[in-house]
Amino acid sequence: MATEFVDRVTLHVSAGDGGNGCTSVRREKFKPLGGPDGANGGTGGDVVLVVDEQTTTLLPYHRGPHRAAPNGGIGKGDLRHGQDGEDLVLPVPVGTVVKSPDGEVLADLVEPGTRFIAAQGGRGGLGNAALASPKRKAPGFALLGEPGESRDLVLEVKTVADVALVGFPSAGKSSLIAALSAARPKIADYPFTTLVPNLGVVQAGDVRYTVADVPGLIPGASEGKGLGLEFLRHVERCAALVHVIDMATWDPGRDPVGDLRTIEEELAAYAVDIGPGSGDLLPLSERPALVALNKVDVPDGHELADMVRGDLEAAGYRVFEVSAVSHTGLRELSFAMAGLVAAERERRESLEVEPVRTVIRPLAVDDSGFTVRAEDGPDGRLFRVLGEKPRRWVLQTDFSNDEAVGYLSDRLEKLGVEEELFRVGAVPGDTIVIGTDDAVVFDWDPTMVGGAELLGSRGTDLRLEDERRPSRKERKAAFHDRMDAKAEARAEMEAERVAEKAASRDEGR
Repeated sequence: MATEFVDRVTLHVSAGDGGNGCTSVRREKFKPLGGPDGANGGTGGDVVLVVDEQTTTLLPYHRGPHRAAPNGGIGKGDLRHGQDGEDLVLPVPVGTVVKSPDGEVLADLVEPGTRFIAAQGGRGGLGNAALASPKRKAPGFALLGEPGESRDLVLEVKTVADVALVGFPSAGKSSLIAALSAARPKIADYPFTTLVPNLGVVQAGDVRYTVADVPGLIPGASEGKGLGLEFLRHVERCAALVHVIDMATWDPGRDPVGDLRTIEEELAAYAVDIGPGSGDLLPLSERPALVALNKVDVPDGHELADMVRGDLEAAGYRVFEVSAVSHTGLRELSFAMAGLVAAERERRESLEVEPVRTVIRPLAVDDSGFTVRAEDGPDGRLFRVLGEKPRRWVLQTDFSNDEAVGYLSDRLEKLGVEEELFRVGAVPGDTIVIGTDDAVVFDWDPTMVGGAELLGSRGTDLRLEDERRPSRKERKAAFHDRMDAKAEARAEMEAERVAEKAASRDEGR
């Protein structure tokens, strides 16, 4: 059964999530102060595209467009780190272009073995052993693993060949490539026999090159009519073109010169989409080209070729009268194509290729790594904190653990977020939003503490002293007491700020 050819797919990739860190304390006889031994979570697997010479189609991704890498393992006690997720390696054909959904070229994969990380795996969370410090000797929390990257990618295959045979449907391109090489494409006497590109290898003297037989052109192909863009995409990488013109067409509305002009107009109207590293390719209308007047073995074919040959040569083309059936003129045509290929290879070798330099841009001395801006939300004014570090820290925080929330508060305060909030005019009780998508919203309370200073001296831990579980009534009363204390603290701080402003105004007078 023939393999179906697919040269354009939309791929939905998801990298693996990082594993959560572990909260554990070493328990061993006669060692009451064993300390924390919770290990880190493993890193999630990446989704990697790799160029494989044995892969010729994107069919597997057309049938299964959703691909996900495995997650990292969770950390365990006794410092047993979580296992890293394996990378998901997806083979793609040579000449695959990776684009974003909006058309931005992300990678141009033309060399076998080239790797492109399509989605980055999430980092594993730290266990409480890694979070221990002189101030926080036995953390009762661990960090969560970061989610892996998810994105949509558009994969397009562009045929990598030296010479492209272009022309109307049924012009005899498939027959020519079969006569010139060992390729055996499907050949039949009806339009659009060739629905997928065919490649053949030709040896002419010392030059060895590949010829692509691609679907035929019709007027309006550059605008997507017929096979249109599906055809022209496979011509982009070819160094030279051969216009194959049918000398035995029965269509009364066509003539050889008109066919050539139509093809030239479509090639000139098509904008070559070249990815990074391929900027030395010329527009299609500027590529070296030959004209092959095919089917001169049929009655009246040779006479028609003699009639149009002078006009085509006057237009600047080298013209060859060929026949795929009788092999007339094929040797001369193959050596002429070899000359164009050799000249193009020399041209590319002579180009000065600028070496790729790694540019390192360190952060500025005064770059805090985050920004705070005031916004008008649906419920009034709010302050949004944006930055890579705050975003990651929020994702790593287990908000069901008060000590973990306190640790997040400590990190934000150390980064300078609290000071910046004061500077832009935030007051206790204002709504604070961290991040954009899946943002965390809370009421700001600058008096929140991390909790590490409440753990007591070495050998003691207030979290272990009270083993009795409070009743629902006691928890409710404690909650109201905390809320009242926070309200009083906010009122006291606001009163102090008002007094300080009044004192400064009096001094100014």
